[in-house]
Order: sequence, then structure tokens, then C-alpha cells
Amino acid sequence: MSDNNKTAAASAMWGGRFAGGPAAIMQRINASIDFDKRLYAQDIRGSKAHCRMLVRQAILTPEDGDAILAGLDTVLAEIEAGSFPFSAELEDIHMNVESRLAELIGEAAGRLHTARSRNDQVATDFRLWVRDAIDGMDAALKDLTEALLDRADQHAATVMPGFTHLQAAQPVTFGHHMMAYVEMIGRDRSRLTDARKRLNESPLGSAALAGTSFPTDRHFTAAELGFDRPMRNSLDGVSDRDFALEFMSASAICAVHLSRLAEELVIWTSAQFRFVRLSDGFTTGSSIMPQKRNPDAAELVRAKTGRVIGDLTALLIVMKGLPLAYSKDMQDDKEPVFEAADTMELAIAAMTGMIRDLTVNTDVLRAAAGAGFTTATDIADWCVRALRMPFRRAHHVAGSLVKLAEDKGVGLEDLSLAEMQAIEPGITDEARAVLTVDSSVASRTSFGGTAPIRVREAVAAARALLGGQAP
Repeated sequence: MSDNNKTAAASAMWGGRFAGGPAAIMQRINASIDFDKRLYAQDIRGSKAHCRMLVRQAILTPEDGDAILAGLDTVLAEIEAGSFPFSAELEDIHMNVESRLAELIGEAAGRLHTARSRNDQVATDFRLWVRDAIDGMDAALKDLTEALLDRADQHAATVMPGFTHLQAAQPVTFGHHMMAYVEMIGRDRSRLTDARKRLNESPLGSAALAGTSFPTDRHFTAAELGFDRPMRNSLDGVSDRDFALEFMSASAICAVHLSRLAEELVIWTSAQFRFVRLSDGFTTGSSIMPQKRNPDAAELVRAKTGRVIGDLTALLIVMKGLPLAYSKDMQDDKEPVFEAADTMELAIAAMTGMIRDLTVNTDVLRAAAGAGFTTATDIADWCVRALRMPFRRAHHVAGSLVKLAEDKGVGLEDLSLAEMQAIEPGITDEARAVLTVDSSVASRTSFGGTAPIRVREAVAAARALLGGQAP
């Protein structure tokens, strides 16, 4: 584009106040088309709703309205076909669309911007995009939940060690462990749902910051775009980015959950644990060590959490010092949101694939479930129930039994009755029966407990909720 054409483009955007075009460095820092062209579908959708409202309110003639709508359809088709000539000189997606529309239909294109500003236009586009991103992420998280539920159902009675401080604590079931992540992902989906509800108000019609003198119908455009209502304050309408922050905050928390599960997969697939095995589709080898099977997909999910947290922090810092209403700083609101959404899409898909494909080494889990005296609490509980012993004393008895077994280099279940009675005379063979990992998990029948019957109930209730039924 020649300097004269650049000047013309600048004048078309900014009006008669500017005689010359921007400096080259200003064009580079000011242009956002390289990333905000992702808003093209939302921008065209918002423009069509605005056009229909202008015609309905007799602000535009039906003939101009028809020409604009047809032209916008042509622009949309060109972008989707990959033939649209995006221009950095036109700064952003809004002016690129408007400029092409003018080439297609002439002067009528200039009437589309009546009673709106790029400020409320971008705020509307961005809300529509984030709303779509929320819907997409929610669907992906539903798929992950279904994968976790399938595993939980399959392994409702598969015993494994439960950990605190990454030390063997008490036996649990693999299904119970998977259901913990079902709960986490459920909260993630709930946060997204809440964010979507607050997001679903339309800023369109707020104009630059003060509203408009034209007789617009903001309730009409809000309904056309699937919003619940128009935003109540025009200043807030153009300057609010809470919806983006909430989306990214929910994404960051979800990413932390994915990272925790990824960390467990990294640990569980190690030669020292061997709890699970990931398929070839989600592991890689080593360039020098032929025996290696590296859990790279899990490690990358774990790493990408930092990106999402960083994106949230970046936008919080952009927004923290801005006076009302719009400032150009807010042009930098989109890249972190786009990156966070892309990262989450990839991470959730990878995690879903890993959960569906992994092999659970049930024998290894069973052997590990009893290691480290994990049923010590069961003998303490038995003393409380059968001998009416205060729990603190029962805890001491169980600890003494653990020390004896540890000194002898055997498990609690390998101690003889006589050895146990030497520490507590009231212990009977009935107490020895509670020391198996199966009896331990089967006894944990409290609501939310690890007993297989409770795990299966939890799976059934979660499936009902997933299907939109009352549990």
C-alpha cells in the first residue's frame, strides 16, 4: 500500500482530524489483525444483529440493510474459504471487514457503523468468542469426565495405596481415586457455567462510552446474539473484561487439576511404581536409552499449566491500572485469552486420551496397597469398636504393633495372635481379619468413602448428573 493509500486508510478510520498516516512503528504496535482475525465470525454475527436492529428502528433503510447483510455473508464466505485479503494497515478485524464490505456494496457499508463504536463492537465480539470457548471447553471436560467415570466403574474394587505426603497411608480403590478427579472437573465445569451466566450480557449499543442518541433497541440485539439482556451501564459495557478474567481464572484452576493428575501419571508410570502403563500413543522413547518409555504427554500437560496461569496474570496486570472507560491497553486482552483457550483445549484432549488408553496394573496396585502398614488404622478402629477403647489409646496400640512388625521385618497381618496379644490382651482373631486391604476398603462405607459399593453409587450419581438427570 502506498503512503497516500495509507493516509487514506487512516483518514477513513479516524476521520478528518489526522492529515497524515501513522509512523511505521506505530502501525506495527497498533495493529492487532494478526491475532484478532480469530474474531471474524463473532464480528460478522454482531454486525448482522446491529444491522437488523438499525433497519427495525428505521435508522437504516431496508434496501441498505439487505445490501449490508448480503455483503457480510460474502465477507464471511471469503474468510472461511481463505481468500480474504487481511491488511495490517486496517489495524483490526473490524476495519478489515468494514473495508471489504465497502468494496463489495459501496456507500451503504459506511452506514453500518451508525450508533456503535469499535469499543462496544470489540467488547461484543470478545464476549461472543469467550462464550463459544466456554462451551467448547465444557464439552471437552464432559468427555474427560466420561473417561474418568469409565475407569472408576471398571476399577471400583481395585485396591491401591492411598497417600498423604506421598507416603502410603490407607488402602483405597483406583475407582475412588478416579472419582476424586471427577469431583474436581465437576467444579471446573461449574465455574465455567457460572462465568458464562455473568458473561451473558450484551455491551452492543454502549457505543464509545456514553451510549448513543439514536433510537436503538439494545434488548433486540442482545436477544439476537443469545445474550440474556443488555449491560446496564455504557461505561462498564466497553471497559469490562471480567468475563475474560473469569474464564481464564476457571481455566487456570482446571489446569492445576490436570497438572495434579498428570503428575500422578508421571509417578505411576515410573519403574519404581509401575501402577499404570501409558500407550505408545502418549509416550516417547529416548535418543540414547532404548529401554525408556517417557510419559511426555503427561509432562507437557503439567508444564502447560504454567502458561495458563501466566496468561491470567498477564491480563490481570493489564487491567489493574486502567481508568474508565476504554484504553488501548485493552487491545492486549485477547492474546492471553486465545493462548489459554488453545492450551486448555490441547491439555484436556491429551488427558482424556491418556485416561482412556492407560493400562492399570492391578496386581502391582494390590501389592503396593498393603505395603507400609496401611491397615494400621483398621486395627485401631477395631480396638475402638470391639474393646470400647478410647481412640488415642487405640492409636498407641496400633503404633506399637507397627513397631513390632517393622522390627521383625514383616507385615501387620504376619504377626501371630500371641505377639499381638502381648501388646494388647484383648485382641482376638477377629481383629486379624480387618488387616487385609480388601476388608479395609470394604469397611469404608461412609458417604464419599472408598468402599466399592460407595464408588459404584458415586459413579451412577455422576453419570446421572452428566446426563442432566437428578441423582
